[in-house]
Amino acid sequence: MIDGIVFDKDGTLFDFRQSWGRWTRTILARLSRDEDHSAAMAEALGFDPDSGDFEPESPVVAATAYEIAEAMLPHLPGTTQQALMARLNQMAVEAQMTPAVPLRPLFDALRARGLRIGLATNDVEAAARAHLRDHEVDDLFDFIAGCDSGHGAKPGPGMLLAFAASQGLAPERVLMVGDSTHDLAAGRAAGMRPVGVLTGPARAPDLAPLAEVVLPDIGALPAWIDAQRAA
Repeated sequence: MIDGIVFDKDGTLFDFRQSWGRWTRTILARLSRDEDHSAAMAEALGFDPDSGDFEPESPVVAATAYEIAEAMLPHLPGTTQQALMARLNQMAVEAQMTPAVPLRPLFDALRARGLRIGLATNDVEAAARAHLRDHEVDDLFDFIAGCDSGHGAKPGPGMLLAFAASQGLAPERVLMVGDSTHDLAAGRAAGMRPVGVLTGPARAPDLAPLAEVVLPDIGALPAWIDAQRAA
């Protein structure tokens, strides 16, 4: 039985390459002195500005603003980590996200199935709420947490367990849906059912060992859930 779903945000609700490729180009343009400086910071972030692709281990993929700032600081002498994190977090709030699928119809369909819906992201909570609000789906979430919400960051299970507890759900009856191994490892650590999606940098062979199923995107969830319930 499935009673709830907790979603990752970036690469899951929103297409990672388009959304965060745009954001990364913006921070490089704002913070670099010249082309060589920009190229050095792009390498530190595991980002190819020409293709818009990220390396699997890029801190932008699954890490927090703290870790992104840590990767950039050696290239920004005179800047404190606190100041850089504040700037990155504000730019994250302002970032334009590209939905992986039309979000409102999907979440309406999931709620019509009686499911509780949560969000657990390694982005900051203010950015998560802003992105959901920009796409007019924030009202469809029962729980929203970021890395700064007091539950820890993924791959730790804290945010996921907080969602389950807040809704009175048994973790084993909750799906954790995400695009990275961090997401799926967090789902396993929480005792939830991990579901991978392919709208982030990771490919199916990366996700399959940790996932109950790997779907092309979150739009495939209603049919898969219906099949699970029928079985």
